[in-house]
Amino acid sequence: MPELPEVEALRGFLEERLVGRGAARIHLTAFSALKTFEMPLESLLGLEISAVSRHGKFLDVDAQGTHLCFHLARAGWVKWHDVAPTGIPKPGKGPLSLRVVLDDDAGFDLTEAGTQRKLALHVVADPQDVPAIATLGPDPLSEAFTREVFGQILDAAGKAQIKGVLRDQRTIAGIGNAYSDEILHVARLSPFKPVASLDDEECTTLYAALRSTLAGAVERASGLAAKELKDDKRSHLRVHGRAGEACEVCGTTIAQVSFADSSLQYCPGCQTGGKVLADRRLSKLLK
Repeated sequence: MPELPEVEALRGFLEERLVGRGAARIHLTAFSALKTFEMPLESLLGLEISAVSRHGKFLDVDAQGTHLCFHLARAGWVKWHDVAPTGIPKPGKGPLSLRVVLDDDAGFDLTEAGTQRKLALHVVADPQDVPAIATLGPDPLSEAFTREVFGQILDAAGKAQIKGVLRDQRTIAGIGNAYSDEILHVARLSPFKPVASLDDEECTTLYAALRSTLAGAVERASGLAAKELKDDKRSHLRVHGRAGEACEVCGTTIAQVSFADSSLQYCPGCQTGGKVLADRRLSKLLK
């Protein structure tokens, strides 16, 4: 799933190519992806694009106050065309969900792999009209996201497990499964450690790990073409997606906990005192 660093890189990529242009043609091929109906997709036609913004994992293409907001979900992506295909795509054929053709004949596709169609499109006058945007927590890379603010978030989380808190979009915007694994590895914390058990030093270490991990990923991804971002992300992950490999910090074999529809990875040597987490949903450290 694209997370904050990749979505921010896509924002910059699209901003460079869209601002000052207008949408000449729009083709929706996955009708279930469109979640709003008060403003039709056609209301974007002919309007000059003035900005591309990010709200957590949402991208927001602003065309003179009409906003195309979209969330790429787990398997969605952006495909750029220097010269967009001229034919009219058929609904339900392949991974294409939406195609936007600009007034200079360039354009972009929103695609989604697999059978679980969760990519979401919204056409709104105000991004806050999208419920999932309106309820987002603070952006962890904003200047306002201070150690004090992070402390207040942790205080409110109580006994919740730290990985779940990091992933909750209503608490902190933009972090998903992969980067929560990475942040916790840098902070040397178990993903199942209750927030209430963190001492002040651990909270400060976690805050620093969160900011440095995300900022580093954003810096690496900045300027990359959309087609390069996925491989760049995978090549720089330290634990996520690397079960069975040696930890680059301590050499311990990276372990995994599997759930019904996802998994997490961690280093027992760095994060759990050498103990292995039980591979079940309600995991506890093996005695």
